[in-house]
Amino acid sequence: MKKITVFLFLSTFLFSCEEVVDIKVPSGEPKLVIEAVFEVFFDDIPITAYTEVKLSLSTDYFEEDIPIVTSAIVTLKNLSDGVIIDFEDLDLDGNYLPVISFIPEDNIEYELSVIYNNEIYKGIASKIRTPKFINVEQGVKTLFSGKETEVIVEFPDDTNKQNFYLFNFSKNFYLSIEDRFFNGSNYNFSFFYQEDEVELPTNVKIKMSGVSRNYYTYFRVLANQSGQSGGAPFQTIPSSLLGNIINTTNTKNFPLGYFHIAETDTYNLSLIE
Repeated sequence: MKKITVFLFLSTFLFSCEEVVDIKVPSGEPKLVIEAVFEVFFDDIPITAYTEVKLSLSTDYFEEDIPIVTSAIVTLKNLSDGVIIDFEDLDLDGNYLPVISFIPEDNIEYELSVIYNNEIYKGIASKIRTPKFINVEQGVKTLFSGKETEVIVEFPDDTNKQNFYLFNFSKNFYLSIEDRFFNGSNYNFSFFYQEDEVELPTNVKIKMSGVSRNYYTYFRVLANQSGQSGGAPFQTIPSSLLGNIINTTNTKNFPLGYFHIAETDTYNLSLIE
């Protein structure tokens, strides 16, 4: 249990006073945080993939340093043919990379396994498809201050199923959307950088990933609770937000984080003044 001292100042023309209030902030046992969001860049020639597993421990709300985990055993199993790929943290920075490069395949389930402190954590995911951008360009519209920078995005939506998307506009700005109101059409929307969020001219890489319904819901809750300023959303995962990874050894000691595989299209855009 931690205490935070808050000073309250009250003043009028006649008097001023100072009161010290101790607020007790609950402190829980650290949870293992597993961030395993794989991206398959299907428009690259040849196709490439980002397949990194980041491990850390949860901290109290007001802690700034995130403890990393370097002593885990991380593997990925193809549940179709049983092939297992080992991951290693060669730089001892909590980032585990596959010992051999691989591209997640279509219609294949993969099982992620993390062994830490003699407990086994597992999660299963398969690759989610995503379309290619039709167009991305800088617009001229603004919002309230008149100094925002507009980016216009257009992409085609698949009419045969309900789709969910996650956009990364660089600089840790994310947007998640579903196709409830534009199913099966070419959809375009505007994203605005605030004046203090981007210094023009600059180059940004915009990503579009197809995501599952569950990951879409998870990410929206995560972004709302943790915020996006000062770091990516996974940096401050709320202790009550459960993902799709379970502790098969001790269910009460559940992990935080998510295992997800997505196709990702990218677009490099030069923003001008």
